Amino acid sequence: MFKKDMKEKLKSFVFDGIMGSYLFLILVTDFFPLVGLESLTLDLFDENDRLMLDYATQWFLVVFFVLGFLSYVINESGLGKTLGEVIFEPPHKKSRVTIERPRWAQVWFWQIILFLFFTVLVSIRVTEFSFSQLFDEDGFAGVLRLINGLATPNWKLLPKAVSSIVVTIFMAFIATFLAIPVAFVLSFLAAKNIMKSPVGFTIYLSLRTIFNVVRSIEALIWAIIFSVWVGIGPFAGMLALMMHSIASLAKQYSEIIETVSDGPIEGIASTGARPFQVIWFAIVPQVVLPFISFTIYRWDINIRMATVVGLVGGGGIGTLFIQYSGQAMWHEVGTIILVIAFVVWFMDTASAYLREALK
Repeated sequence: MFKKDMKEKLKSFVFDGIMGSYLFLILVTDFFPLVGLESLTLDLFDENDRLMLDYATQWFLVVFFVLGFLSYVINESGLGKTLGEVIFEPPHKKSRVTIERPRWAQVWFWQIILFLFFTVLVSIRVTEFSFSQLFDEDGFAGVLRLINGLATPNWKLLPKAVSSIVVTIFMAFIATFLAIPVAFVLSFLAAKNIMKSPVGFTIYLSLRTIFNVVRSIEALIWAIIFSVWVGIGPFAGMLALMMHSIASLAKQYSEIIETVSDGPIEGIASTGARPFQVIWFAIVPQVVLPFISFTIYRWDINIRMATVVGLVGGGGIGTLFIQYSGQAMWHEVGTIILVIAFVVWFMDTASAYLREALK
């Protein structure tokens, strides 16, 4: 229990330290950590930029430890609870009966308020949000002309658009189909409740890291990579979707495996069954329906993504879309959008009914 409490306290320390450092740097460096870092290439930094980055890093570490320690003192002295303590507080502490202060008198409440307030300010500044530009008459008139073109589609393009959307649908299907067995196998190796040994935990941690890296790379980037590899066309788009689907499905599958009931596992294991038999007879029956539900949803997602990867040479209706939009042929673009919208609506409705039936 003591070891677990120390682990939760460490999580609280780190969380509160990072949040406090983030707010501090926003206040004292005029939003330096978030503004202007789109050109964060050290080769392009002059000496002043390097010094500023060094100072920001040093102050971040100093404030991290100071505020982390301060949060520890607040939590241990009973003066209140920090946000880190509220999030990572052990269950046996949450069950204690305590005298609750008003929400406005809680430390965690003001942490949330300050975080949201300054994050919104930074977001407005970074995105250059402007009501004057949003309601500019010239810009609004241009949008109306564009919408008018989209609202009057060129129906002569319909057969070609339908042919392209069929390619997109099958591209999404084969990508999902090929991703399922790979994701299924990898998901068990990426489930923490199965990979308990030191070697197993290393495999688990490595796979989870790989999944996060692969998922963090957008399907558009994968489509560009495979377009260079195998050439422009539906094959490149299919490979891009498959790569992204393997990582996403494996992560979702593994998280489902981690939530299974331990009763059947212990019962099967007590009969002397081997690890593979325990997985097959105790875990798989518990996860098969959620697996199917997530797989159907993933196919739905892949159909939407397939229309996007075509923008960079991934084939399907996305390629057709970029051709006509690049020539400002908005009547033709309107036809393509209607076809995409209908297919996405149909697949979304169908997958929703299938997922509901599998509950």
